[in-house]
Amino acid sequence: MINDPRKSLNQYARYSSMAIQMLVIILAGVFGGYKIDQWLHTKPIFTVVLSIVAVFMSIYFVTRDLLKK
Repeated sequence: MINDPRKSLNQYARYSSMAIQMLVIILAGVFGGYKIDQWLHTKPIFTVVLSIVAVFMSIYFVTRDLLKK
C-alpha cells in the first residue's frame, strides 16, 4: 500500500502546530510571570507558578486536540 503524501503532510502540519502551540503557551506563561515578578519586585514566585500553569494548559490543549479526531 502506498502512503498518500498529502495525508502524511497533513499529519506533519497538525503535530507541528501542536508543538508550536505548546511552546507559545509555555513561553507566554514564563514571560508573563517574569514581568509580574519584575513589576512587584518579588522573587520568581509568579514565574514558577505561571510556568507550571502554562505547562498544564498546554498539555490540556494538546490532549483536547488529539482527542478531537
